[in-house]
This record gives sequence, structure tokens and C-alpha cells, in this order.
Amino acid sequence: MPRKNHIAKLIVALDSAVDWFIPASLANDNNARKQARLFLISHLLGPFIGNTVPVSLYVFDPTPRWDIGVLAVSITGFWVFPFVLRAIGNYNCLALLSIQNLTFCILWSCFFYGGVFSPTLPWVLTIPILAFFYIGGAARAQTIAIFMFAFDLVVFGLCSFLLDAPVNDIPHGAMQGLGVISTIAAAAYVSMMAVYYARAIASQTELEAVRRQQIETAESLRKATLAAERAGKAKSEFLAKMSHELRTPLNAVIGYSQMLLEEAEDTGDDEDVPDIERILAAGAHLLRLVNNVLDLSKIEAGHMELFLQDFSLEVVVQAAIEEVRREIGKNRNSLSVDIAGDIPAIHGDQAKTQNALSNLIQNAAKFTLDGSISIVCRKVPDTADDCFEIVVTDTGIGIEPRCLPHIFERFAVVNEETATKYGGTGIGLALTRELCRLMGGTVDAASEPGRGSTFTLTLPFVMDDGKRRPSVRGKARSEAPQASLYEKKAA
Repeated sequence: MPRKNHIAKLIVALDSAVDWFIPASLANDNNARKQARLFLISHLLGPFIGNTVPVSLYVFDPTPRWDIGVLAVSITGFWVFPFVLRAIGNYNCLALLSIQNLTFCILWSCFFYGGVFSPTLPWVLTIPILAFFYIGGAARAQTIAIFMFAFDLVVFGLCSFLLDAPVNDIPHGAMQGLGVISTIAAAAYVSMMAVYYARAIASQTELEAVRRQQIETAESLRKATLAAERAGKAKSEFLAKMSHELRTPLNAVIGYSQMLLEEAEDTGDDEDVPDIERILAAGAHLLRLVNNVLDLSKIEAGHMELFLQDFSLEVVVQAAIEEVRREIGKNRNSLSVDIAGDIPAIHGDQAKTQNALSNLIQNAAKFTLDGSISIVCRKVPDTADDCFEIVVTDTGIGIEPRCLPHIFERFAVVNEETATKYGGTGIGLALTRELCRLMGGTVDAASEPGRGSTFTLTLPFVMDDGKRRPSVRGKARSEAPQASLYEKKAA
């Protein structure tokens, strides 16, 4: 096992070294990168195997000559090619030069040591093999390589025919030994390239399998996305069609409850008043819940629009308070309102502003018992957008820091125990945030458990007509509310 680990580490190191020489122009093309890797492996490891021939000639020849040095320099010169490739690129040109240098080395050794009977002749077989590895299917480069090889053979034949064969002092037995060494070296070289080529093919096959799997996954995700979009569209259409059917019976329940309550009060039938009030409160609560769900659905579908008009902020605040006044009184909470006198008329969507504010007030009333609720309206100082803010502060149970970032999420119930005790569906605050975004504003929250919460609604005085301005995402901060400041102003 340790030996296999060492071999694996060597292979990884070799791959890293090879990749370092590949220029960016080749690295982005899989086929070009594969050919470049074969080219670099051949040139980084090949000289170690090829130099066995000149070393053997130097050992076997009693009187070694200068031709051995030329052969050794030519073989060692293959180490220059990786650095040239990294520096200038131009892979095809370097591949052809490398093939020419290999042909020169082989024919040079054959000419000086035996001619057509040279023991180094088996190396000729490596020329077409390496040409295939280096060039691949490039037709133009293949033509040039064939022409070069034919030209070199013609020159070799002419030199062998016209020039006297060089005489060497290598014994016949040594020549046979040189033939064995040369053949083994050539076989080792070709085997090394074949193994690496097979490894490259296997890696490519694996990558192709991964690519096909990714394509299949992407197709599955696309189908799932289309199915989700269809389901969402169907949901939106269902809610839109059901809005009338949901609201009509609730309006009837609320209307008749109000009539019964007025009649009971006029006739002095005090015994039925509490029950009728419960029916009226439940109907109003259910209608509000239905409206919130439908509004969220319309915003999600992109069908919610702004209906702009000039309105008074004081009217909006008083109307929002009236919506939840019964719940404020039920929990025996005191209410203070402070509206700055310098707030002008607002040009925006009155109904959506009131809805967003009433959700905050209802939230404060629900989680506050025998406490106080403060509403402060004022201009936001030092704002380029000329905005105003409505700050709703309560002295209720507060929100834990870990739950604070999630309170504006849709249908989020951050505390099951609290939800069971106080009720809630996680719709009101989510709708408030979406309405604020629609109107170009924000909603922030700050809270401390046991001391209460502060919600700040920030909106522009002039809202965009038909265009949603980018706004800061509603965020939450865990800190103590500024209740004493608002109470002081209210006083």
C-alpha cells in the first residue's frame, strides 16, 4: 500500500509539472490540452530514455568521436521544447520541429553506426507514432510531417550512397549489445507513450461520463423548474379565481354580525353581545388573513400594482389603529401616537401603506399584555430620497436574537411555543416587507427579549408610478428598543 501511495504521488506531481508548461491558449481546449500533455510527457521523460543510446556508444566505442556528442546534444535538446511552448505557444510548429529533431537523431546515429543495418534503426518506428500523438487529426500538419519524413529519408539515402560510410571501432559483439539496448529503449519509450495515451483516453472517457451526467442533471432540473413554475402559476390562478368566493361569505358573516350586534345593543340584549362580538372578531380576523395570503400571492406573481394618490399620513395611522383597536383593548395595552407636524401630504398607495402599518400594530398588540404601544411618525433626516418613517414600539415579550433575522420570512414561525400561545401564521410581517419593497421602502426590526420590540417602516414621500425602486432589504437588529424616547415624545 505505501508503494502505491508513492506512485500515486509521483503521478500527481508529474501531472502538475506537465500542466505548468501548458499555455492558456491550449488549456481551454480539451483536445489541444490532451495533445499538449502527450507532447510534454514525451519531451520531459524521453531524453532520459533516448540518452541511453549515446551513453552506450560512448561506452562501447574504444575511440569515441564527435558524432556521439552531436547525438547527445540533439537528444538533450528535447528538454528545451516545454519551456518554448510555455513562453510562446504555437504548438503545431513546435510539434513539427520536434518530429524533425527526432528524425535527425535517429538517421544521424544510423548513418555513423551501420547505415541501414544500424542497431539504432528500431527508433525509426517511433517517428509515425509520435507524429500521431503530437498532431492528431490536423490534416495540414500531417501533410507537412509526411513530406518532412520523406525528405529526410531521401537525404539519408543520398548521403549513404554518395558518401563513404564512417568507420568505427566498436566490436561486432558490442554492436549486437547496442542493438539490444537500443531496441529495449525504443520499446520502453513507445510503451511509456502508449500507457500515458491510454490513461488520457480513460480520463477523457470519465470526463465525458461526468459531462453526460451533468447534462442529464441539468435537464432534470430544467424540467423540475418548469414543473415548479407551472405549479406556482396554477396556485396563483387558483387564488385569484377563489378570491371572490373566499371574501363573499366572510363579508356576509361580518356584515350580519355587525347588524346583530347593533340590534342586540339597541334592544338591551346584553347576554348575546359577547358571542356576537366573538363571531365578528373571528370573521374580521379570517378576512384579514385571506387578504394577506392573496396579496402575497399577487406580489409573488408580479401582478400587484400601486394605486397612487395624495393622502394624509394621520388618516392612514388612525385607520390602521381602528383595524386592531379591539385587540389592543383586549390585551389591556395603552396606546400613544405622535405624528410630527411637518409631514406633508404623501403621494403614494394609501391602502398598501395602511395595510403594512396595521400588520405592525397588530403584531405589537398580539405579543404585548398589560403594556404600552407607541407609534411615532417623522421625517427621516439627512436622506436624499426625502423619506418618512413610522416607528412602532411595544413593551411585549420581545424576540430572541437567533430568531430576529427570520421574522420577515414567509410563513416563518420562529418559536413554536410562542406561536401556540399567541397565535400567528407568519404572514403579516412577510407581507409588510413585500409591500415596503413594492413602494420603494424598507422595514427594520430591533428587539430585546423581555423588553419589547421596535419596528421601523421607512417610505418615500413620493412613490414611483409603475416602477419599483430598488430598496434595501428589510433587516433585523438585536438591540434594546428606544421605548423611553418615543414615550417622552408622545407625552
